[in-house]
Amino acid sequence: MAADTVVCRAPGKLFVAGEYAVVEPGNPAILLAVDRYVTVTARPLDPAAEAEAGADVDVVLSSDLAAAPVRLRWQDGRLADLGTPAPGGGPTYVKAAVETVARLLAERRLPAPRLHLSITSTLHEDGRKYGLGSSGAVTAATIKAVAGFCGLSLSAGDRYRLALLATATIDAKSSGGDLAASTYGGWIAYQAPDRDKALALAARAGLERALTEPWPGLAVRRLPPPHALSLQVGWTGQPASTTSLVAHLHRRTWRGTASHQHFLDTSRDLVHAATDALETGDGPGLLKQIRRARHALARLDDEVHLGIFTDKLTALCDTAEAAGGAAKPSGAGGGDCGIALLDATASQDISHVTQRWAAAGVLPLPLRPALEGIEE
Repeated sequence: MAADTVVCRAPGKLFVAGEYAVVEPGNPAILLAVDRYVTVTARPLDPAAEAEAGADVDVVLSSDLAAAPVRLRWQDGRLADLGTPAPGGGPTYVKAAVETVARLLAERRLPAPRLHLSITSTLHEDGRKYGLGSSGAVTAATIKAVAGFCGLSLSAGDRYRLALLATATIDAKSSGGDLAASTYGGWIAYQAPDRDKALALAARAGLERALTEPWPGLAVRRLPPPHALSLQVGWTGQPASTTSLVAHLHRRTWRGTASHQHFLDTSRDLVHAATDALETGDGPGLLKQIRRARHALARLDDEVHLGIFTDKLTALCDTAEAAGGAAKPSGAGGGDCGIALLDATASQDISHVTQRWAAAGVLPLPLRPALEGIEE
C-alpha cells in the first residue's frame, strides 16, 4: 500500500583512493560519504493540479535545478515524456530509478507507482556541481523513496543493487562507488561488480534473482575513520564530467597494455595498504598511501593525457604536502574537488593550507563525514 509521503536524503561522496582502477570489476577503492545531501520526497499526485495541466499524468518530477516539473506517463514499463520532452530527456537517473523499482513491483504483480517526486540538493552551488556524486545520491535516494512509497521493504544491499542496475542502464562504466557511499555512509572499502553480468542476470532471471544471487567482484565494508588526521576538502570551481573522463579513458588504446596493468596493480596495492592503515590507526601509513595515489594518478595523466590535474588541483596538493600532509584529486579530476589529510592537532597548519587554497582560487568546503547512509 502506498504511503502518504516519504522523504529520503542520501549523502554525497568523496573518493579517497582507487579512482579509475575501480571501474574494472573487483578492483578496490576507498570512499567517504559526506554531509551534503540530495533529498527526494515521494508523495501522491495532486489530481486537481494534474487535471488543470490537461494531461493524463502518472509521474511528476520536480527539482530545484529545473525550471519546471517534468510530467511522465507509463508506457510498456518505461516513463515517457508528455508533450515536449525536457532537455536531455528529463532527470535521467531519477527516471531510471523509478523504472527499476517499477520492474520489481511488476515481478511481484504490483502496479507501477503513480506519484510526485520532488528533489532538492546541496551538492551544487548556483547550479554548478561540486563533484560530490550528485547522480549517485539522487539515484540512491529515489530508489529508497519510491520503494518506501510503494510499501516495499528492502535491505541496504537490495537498494544498492537496484540503484546500480538503474545506473548501469545509463552508463555501464560507472563503478557504483558513489551509490555504495550514499547507501551505507561513513568510510567504506568498495569493489565494483561486473556491471554487464549484473545487467545480464537481471534481464535473464529478473530483479528478484538479481537481488539474491552473488555478484562476482562486489564487496562493501565499513572502515574506521583516520586516526589523528583531519580531512580537508577544496573545490576548484570547475565542474568536471566523470562519465566523460572515464569514457575517454576507455576509448584509448592504453587499456589492456602493460602500462594499464601496472596502474591497476599499483592502485590495488596502495588501496589495500591504505585500508590496512585505516583499520590499524596508522596515520603516517595512510598519508604515505595517499601520496602514492596522487603519483599514480599523475602517471596516468602523463601517459593518457586525460587532464586529471588542473592548475588548481596541483596547487591544492602541493600546499597540503608542504605542510606535511597528503593530498590528491578526489574522483575523476579535471576540476571538481581535491582532498587533503593533515595533522588534526596542527590547527595553524590547517588554517595556513586553507588560506593558501583560497588564494589559489580553491574554495575550502566545510564537509564532515556522513556516518549514516540514506536517511528517512
